[in-house]
Amino acid sequence: MKKPGYYSSGQFARMANVTLRTIRYYDKQDILKPSFVSEAGARFYTDKDFARLQQVLLLKYLGFSLEDIKEMLIDEVDDHFMMNSLNIQLKLVQDKIEQMQLVEKAIRDTAEEIRREHAIDWNQMLDLIHLTGMEKSLKNQYQDASNISARINLHNLYSRNQKGWFPWIYEQLEVGPGMRILEIGCGDGTLWTSNLKELPQDVRIMLSDLSEGMLRDARRAIGAEDQRFVYKNFDCHQIPCDDESFDLVIANHVLFYCDDIRRVCLEAARVLKPDGRFLCSAYGRNHMKEVSQLVQGFDDRIVLSADKLYDRFGMENGKAVLTEYFPECEWRMYEDHLVVPKSEPLISYVLSCHGNQGQYITERYKEFRSYVKRKTDNGFRITKEAGVFICGK
Repeated sequence: MKKPGYYSSGQFARMANVTLRTIRYYDKQDILKPSFVSEAGARFYTDKDFARLQQVLLLKYLGFSLEDIKEMLIDEVDDHFMMNSLNIQLKLVQDKIEQMQLVEKAIRDTAEEIRREHAIDWNQMLDLIHLTGMEKSLKNQYQDASNISARINLHNLYSRNQKGWFPWIYEQLEVGPGMRILEIGCGDGTLWTSNLKELPQDVRIMLSDLSEGMLRDARRAIGAEDQRFVYKNFDCHQIPCDDESFDLVIANHVLFYCDDIRRVCLEAARVLKPDGRFLCSAYGRNHMKEVSQLVQGFDDRIVLSADKLYDRFGMENGKAVLTEYFPECEWRMYEDHLVVPKSEPLISYVLSCHGNQGQYITERYKEFRSYVKRKTDNGFRITKEAGVFICGK
């Protein structure tokens, strides 16, 4: 018997304008399971299942394989997850549009070269091949953007310090008129989008990142028409800029990810002017410790990060590294903690981590969600231990 608010497989397929065979296939492949299965084996779907189907169909349209799509989705769709997913999907579509515009230009340029020279420019042909193979990078880009969004969102929602992290960081920069600034590992540019109104008109800022996708997100968020910014894709272990080029170099939560931290510090010192400053943020050993304790209480095999980033470069040991290159070095603490009253943003944060949690949570997702909900019912307090080193030559 059909339950109120549920659609049969046939109804669901017709309403979504897909075939019943497609719905059955997604069920078989564990991509879109029905919300209810009757004792007779009849499958029924809800409005929330339409949200999940929308994600599947969009990602399929963008060229992802079903195996990729399975990795990029989770088993729960509510308002929080849906808004986050739609925002990331929008960025993904914008990236696809930009990529197709590049392909269009490359085709036109190649065709024009053939018409003019009556010969094929094989370098342009190689460019075309590379451009049409860019889909492989979109999956990682989608996941990176989702992870960054989940982490920032938890802090934005529940930080007790009324001055958010990015406005606080901006204050520490002490940006003045005419300054030349380099940010390495800029991500999606949130440091600047949060503070555009405070930024002098005559500053010049180079935003760099190893990910071209992150740079595209930053350019879109800031606005391509803002002439104060330029965007460069490079590895911060070898900064392609002249000696003594910048008044300020920024590495916001970047150094602990670098393969050779000392090489990056050496490069930052090289491109800084004699009176320039290097600002780099770091965590302490207690930062977000309650989140690790939470997931290990659910399953003690879960490790949210295989690398303890604070051991590589953190509040406790960072000064010893930095003073090799910067005689002046001061630590400033960002005083804050989180109180999380809802499970969904905390779950998003957990799933965004670089550990093995997917291996143990995905198949037990509903159980994990109930577990986190119980823990957050009375407000879940999380320690924050973060700040910045301000360094001078």
